[in-house]
Amino acid sequence: MQPVSQTVSVGQSATFSVAATGSAPLTYQWRKNGVNMSGAANASYTTPAVTSADSGARFDVLVSNAMGTASSTAATLTVSAAATAAPQITSQPVNQTVSTGQVATFSVVATGAPTPTYQWQKNSVKIGGATGASYTTPATTAADSGAKFGVVVSNSAGSVTSNSATLTVNTATSAAPKITTQPANQAVTTGQTATFSVVATGTPAPAYQWRKNSANISGATSPSYTTPATTLGDNGAKFDVVVSNSAGTVTSAAAMLTVNTPTASAPKVTTQPGSQTVNVGQAATFTVVASGSATLSYQWQKNAVNISGANSSTYITPATVAGDTGATFDVVVSNSAGTVTSNNATLTVNVVSSTSNVDVVTYHYDNLRTGQNTKETTLTHANVTQAKFGKIGSFAVDGKVDAQPLYLSGLAIPNQGTKNVLYVVTEHDTVYAFDADSVNGTTSTKLWSASMLASGETSSDDRGCGQVTPEIGITSTPVIDRSRNAIYVVAVSKTSSGSYIHRIHALNLTTGAELFGGPTIVTAEYSGSGAGSSNGKVTFDPKLYNERPGLLQIGNTIYTTWGSHCDAGPYTSWVMSYNADSLQQLSVLNLTPNGSEGGIWMAGAAPAADAAGNIYFIIGNGDFGTTLDTKGFPANGNCGNCFAKVSSTVPLTLLDYFATSNTVSESNADTDFGSGGPVLIPDVVDGTGNTRHLAVGSGKDTTIFVLDRDNMGKFDSSKNNAYQQINGQLAGGVWAKPSYFNGAVYYGSVGDAIKAFPVSAAKLATSPSSHTGNTFGYPGATPSISANGTSDGIVWVVENGGTAVLHAYDATNLATELYNSNQAANNRDHFNGNKYITAMVANGKVFVGSTNSVAAFGLLP
Repeated sequence: MQPVSQTVSVGQSATFSVAATGSAPLTYQWRKNGVNMSGAANASYTTPAVTSADSGARFDVLVSNAMGTASSTAATLTVSAAATAAPQITSQPVNQTVSTGQVATFSVVATGAPTPTYQWQKNSVKIGGATGASYTTPATTAADSGAKFGVVVSNSAGSVTSNSATLTVNTATSAAPKITTQPANQAVTTGQTATFSVVATGTPAPAYQWRKNSANISGATSPSYTTPATTLGDNGAKFDVVVSNSAGTVTSAAAMLTVNTPTASAPKVTTQPGSQTVNVGQAATFTVVASGSATLSYQWQKNAVNISGANSSTYITPATVAGDTGATFDVVVSNSAGTVTSNNATLTVNVVSSTSNVDVVTYHYDNLRTGQNTKETTLTHANVTQAKFGKIGSFAVDGKVDAQPLYLSGLAIPNQGTKNVLYVVTEHDTVYAFDADSVNGTTSTKLWSASMLASGETSSDDRGCGQVTPEIGITSTPVIDRSRNAIYVVAVSKTSSGSYIHRIHALNLTTGAELFGGPTIVTAEYSGSGAGSSNGKVTFDPKLYNERPGLLQIGNTIYTTWGSHCDAGPYTSWVMSYNADSLQQLSVLNLTPNGSEGGIWMAGAAPAADAAGNIYFIIGNGDFGTTLDTKGFPANGNCGNCFAKVSSTVPLTLLDYFATSNTVSESNADTDFGSGGPVLIPDVVDGTGNTRHLAVGSGKDTTIFVLDRDNMGKFDSSKNNAYQQINGQLAGGVWAKPSYFNGAVYYGSVGDAIKAFPVSAAKLATSPSSHTGNTFGYPGATPSISANGTSDGIVWVVENGGTAVLHAYDATNLATELYNSNQAANNRDHFNGNKYITAMVANGKVFVGSTNSVAAFGLLP
């Protein structure tokens, strides 16, 4: 598609666009009258506000790749004079009547081109700062009565003065307070609170001061007063209230507080423990609900024998074994008034016949984001060939699958038996649970599905950004907590009024029902003067953000990180945490609070976490404060384009970071560090015997950075303080994440082969030990690895395209390709491509998200 000529008026901007084909990556250079324009390097170019001198200018673009350069045809810009019209008042200010101390508001409605300005006058004298279409006076006095207010409306085509409006100020009538409803006596039980209230009239509005036994109560200055938790010492206390204004004072009648001693009641079980069915290796949860006087104590029993330490209303067993089946569990509930024993609940433990018991509950298998499943016993070098292995079917869904599917083995589904379950989320705001073993061609068994949309809502539009299109619903990979029987999902929707809402959901793994009183609407604010701030606060505007990185769970907390739609602002850098049991927000951190941008993208990867609970992620282009405090952190709090280390505790805190010496110029050039995601390497030992904790990440500048997680390096304008820096080994930028298996890091940059970098003495090799024979265009590829321990390691890679290709390579020598989905005849294994997707391997199958399904690969019948 060639650029098209544009016609605009003076002061407007014009946009020229081109569509081009060719091997990625393509580069663009727009020209005006044959001269290159600095920074005009995208498929579209928008001019600054034009002047009449721009009329007749010709715009074209050079499109290049490694094979050559093509020039578009030239498009002409025509600039017409902007239309003007003198102001005209369509609605005059009107007279106002108020009482002394009140304010008065005068308004005018006017038309004109260009948009007119306003200057209000009082008695023909300009009022400072009164330059809007309406004007509100300060609190009026009697002297203001009779004042005349008007407004002069102006633009470049002329001016007009409104009619005058008269202000009348009446003297307010004062009246002493009068009590119309007296405080009433109150009776409570020890530990409860009591509330006393009064109703009074008076002009001006009266003030209140409550008293206890005739002594003022500090802070008790409202029409009602609630006591602290009462004690027996409060019995018989008298409470009254003094009501005052400028016209007088009145004291209420006294109300008496009676505090009774509670009557103890013996425990009563209101909800009995229910029998449980689990699979070998899983835990079972028994719960009781009881009433009775505080404090209740609990003692769980197994087969009538007390269980040590099982002293709460819920008991979770250790991992079960086959010998636990048939065991009975009850609980003895006690207080000072008595004891009650619950009914017995029976535990049934199923022995699941499966080739693997692996669960995939988070992005890339673990919180280190290694991308390795080392419990794969079915797929081997010998059987992953086009003769024995291929596409066995697909799970149809209602939208794009941008998130990695998740997997649970041997899950007991009510009324459906024990299943291996595949969980899929779509950009159409739907969550699916499939029987993972049911796929056969285009048929499969859906166990349940649930829409995340409220009544009258739709999925979001793409917000004018082609990164996630044509709709946005659930982009991020969820996280599963099997012990809570929950899958956590963040979804965005659009209301019928055009508003956007992000919600965090917790869904029952077996039914899809909402849990924990959810969902919770995502809101946040943070102290700062950054983009979009007001009154010293930066506010999370839901229409500007997408939860693109996967979710992270550490213990009882779920963590979310947020990117923008393309670079459409004003946006900043958000991290939020939520309680996994209540979905209530725990903490918020903004990493560009006094700047702008800093989106967290990472090509859909998820933040990583180490065993100590520290969180790691890479931030996209954004403001970075090069002036550092005494501890080496940006003094203004802005850490855009950083590799961040953040605490998982409340409050979320930036603990450490790494930024390149040229981070500011890279952000200005849109050369994000955060275009790719991180991997944390399992502990390694260096040449001196010291254990090292390393993190690896790369962005658009093609450099591999290895960081010491115990000393990230921070910022130095003269050098990069990285633990290790490897240059020149990646052919293109990284819009993916590296993975780790058996002492090697695997990379897939744009326009490059998949490469393996061995780790020795806590350092990456400075050149790859092997690489694939083929290369991968934009956006490169994120490898996944399956293996049985360290044997039969297979590197799985999805090649993006209209028809995607699933590749399988020998992890010990990437030059050996075991399989790809283009090898079989008659397009047997073809499937639709989807940007940024990564393969997920579990229980002898490989699952790959596509535009409207999840393709499933496995051993052929």
